[in-house]
Amino acid sequence: MIQEALREIQRGCAEIIDIERIEKLLKAYYDEGKTYTVKAGFDPTAPDLHLGHTVLLQKLATFQKYGGRVQFLIGNFTATIGDPTGKSATRKVLSDDDIVKNIASYTSQAFKILDESKTDIVYNKEWLEALGAAGMLQLASNLTVARMLERDDFSKRYAAQAPIAVSEFMYPLLQGYDSVHLKSDIEIGGTDQKFNLLMGRQLQKAYEIKKQQAVLMMPILEGLDGVQKMSKSLGNYIGVTDEANDMFGKILSISDDLMWRYFELLSTQSLEEIAKIKEGVENGSLHPKKVKESLALEITARFHDEAAAKNAKDEFEKVHAKSQIPTDIAEFSCDGEIWIAKALVDCNIEPSTSQARRDIKQGGVKINQEKVTDEKLQLSTGEYLLQVGKRKFAKLKVN
Repeated sequence: MIQEALREIQRGCAEIIDIERIEKLLKAYYDEGKTYTVKAGFDPTAPDLHLGHTVLLQKLATFQKYGGRVQFLIGNFTATIGDPTGKSATRKVLSDDDIVKNIASYTSQAFKILDESKTDIVYNKEWLEALGAAGMLQLASNLTVARMLERDDFSKRYAAQAPIAVSEFMYPLLQGYDSVHLKSDIEIGGTDQKFNLLMGRQLQKAYEIKKQQAVLMMPILEGLDGVQKMSKSLGNYIGVTDEANDMFGKILSISDDLMWRYFELLSTQSLEEIAKIKEGVENGSLHPKKVKESLALEITARFHDEAAAKNAKDEFEKVHAKSQIPTDIAEFSCDGEIWIAKALVDCNIEPSTSQARRDIKQGGVKINQEKVTDEKLQLSTGEYLLQVGKRKFAKLKVN
């Protein structure tokens, strides 16, 4: 069982520091029934998660399966500083109201993956506020400015003479101190978090916790384009709160090569099961589209339910395979003549008028199932079926 657990824990990992400690923790669980703690920090900087965020949640769920108790750390103190990792500028500080709203949203989405009975939600404001000025100074004495400037993002900003707030230097220390307070056995995060994750090990030693956490780093999940990391700002994301139809359709849109990456990082199927599926595709006994459908069904059912996933599959086939119009289309109305690009934005099927114009030029927009070629078109009084691409529809009534 220990070797099976290790294989699943190492699955998809970019790097593990101190795998021997993880093996000892697993042995203690199977031999003595002793649980261990696995920490992951989430700064509530936005209300919604996308599938890229859930890579960490999937790994936490794996640890829960093999004896781990998750420390789901909400960075409601560190969020007031803003994690500088990968940032080219000091990040905007969140208000308390925004943090509270985002926390509620994060946790409700996280428990679609995690076992709530094996999860402790902890808030670092509880112990970091209590540190006080003396405690903060003691904490800061554990790291030199020279070491901090070894961080790639800081060194680039320093070389470019871009501002770096002193508070940002504190962020890795505060994240590391979380591990001191929680006495975490393992911490997981993305590959871009390596400096911060190692700080936990360093500070546990400095504060004589009598143990140093193992560190497990997960890769950054590629978005729908298969190149850039999944990101809302890049528009290549699949949101956890996406409608079932949208989620199913987006997953089916990924390339056959990227599909295996999603299987490895997002599916709950075992490595052995995935290997058999891949072998079936390679020898021709399984069609890639059918395999991708099974992945889309699994992920859509996770965040909705099996019935919603099945309905999404049926609707997708109805619209795409049979070129029919969806049964459930959002309806909008406006008063007076409206520019086509603005209409598409107001109907929530285009993010911006500039994107709408680009899609019109590329032949991706239809009105009443006829392609639109005039990006300056004005829609007068009447009812219209608007369509962008193959999946986005809206009905518009111009009064």
